[in-house]
Amino acid sequence: MFWRKPLVPLTAFLLLLTASAGAAAAAPADTAAVAAPAGYGAPGPYATEVEVGVVTTLYYPRDIATSDRRHPVIVWGNGTFAFPVVYRDLLLHWASQGFIVAAANTPQSNLGISMRAGIDLLARRDADPASPFHGRVDLEHIGASGHSQGGAAAIVVGADPRIDTVLPIQPGPLADIDDVRVPALLLAGQKDSIVFPFLVKAFYEDADHIPAVYGELRGADHFTVVGDPGPFAAPTTAWFKAHLMGDQAARAQFLGAACGICADSGTWSDVRRNALATR
Repeated sequence: MFWRKPLVPLTAFLLLLTASAGAAAAAPADTAAVAAPAGYGAPGPYATEVEVGVVTTLYYPRDIATSDRRHPVIVWGNGTFAFPVVYRDLLLHWASQGFIVAAANTPQSNLGISMRAGIDLLARRDADPASPFHGRVDLEHIGASGHSQGGAAAIVVGADPRIDTVLPIQPGPLADIDDVRVPALLLAGQKDSIVFPFLVKAFYEDADHIPAVYGELRGADHFTVVGDPGPFAAPTTAWFKAHLMGDQAARAQFLGAACGICADSGTWSDVRRNALATR
């Protein structure tokens, strides 16, 4: 998926999406030399539900109406020509871990308009006494993520004051991270030949005003996150648990002195942290 036009034949790309969309979510083994807490890559404790709307598809804990807590939000942007179903397994994985995922239905997400609309939708649902989401949406803790063009959109949406963290996956270059004022985890694929790692590193190098982490997943190409998210499931979940749920064990995987991912050369081919992320 590219931010202006695909660099792979569209027919082959659509075949890939068809094959991948129904894949079952996997629970990748944790190979960190400094062991990460178990569970981030495995399905979480919540059964999940999907609601497909006109603008937004929601992935969320099925029992949200009777939940005893408010659930943080992740807004999602798709890659070019893709829809949320392409990333279904990753988005359901986050929902199983207790997040409400508002995925923009648009295949052209770069401006982030539909992603912001997902926040507005959940704000209305939270305020509506007739909605199962009433009083169950944690609008004080919202993250933005997306893949390829949607990764760039996550950076664009990161300028919204309602956003608490951004996690762009192999983001296209049409965004300005100077406008972001929250922590960022920028993910690249070692073998990505569409959004080359150096493009993601450029965002990281420009993000010296915020806590920023660059992670390059060993062996991953541009489509590794499609269908079964494989090595993307655990670190993305841990990052959001750290920043949206206050999980200190998850935080130690990225920030501060310990930095679990820094010692995990089996999963990561390159990890970089700026000075603000080492505190």
